[in-house]
Amino acid sequence: MLALKVTTVGSSAGVVLPKEALARLKVKKGDKLFLLETADGYEIVPYNPEFHKQMEAAEEGMRRYRNALRELAK
Repeated sequence: MLALKVTTVGSSAGVVLPKEALARLKVKKGDKLFLLETADGYEIVPYNPEFHKQMEAAEEGMRRYRNALRELAK
């Protein structure tokens, strides 16, 4: 567990992530992080869960209509 300190950033508040946390999240300065509310509290993730759901739906559609898409690509 890492302790984070809330600091002032302009007129907002922010937290500074230590290098080890950035490395484990595989993010760098300027990348976006997403704060998810879960049943156990909050979770910080480096991907957009809504985009992930949309991509899963797109992949399912591509699998289902693989032959039609292959024909359209010709």
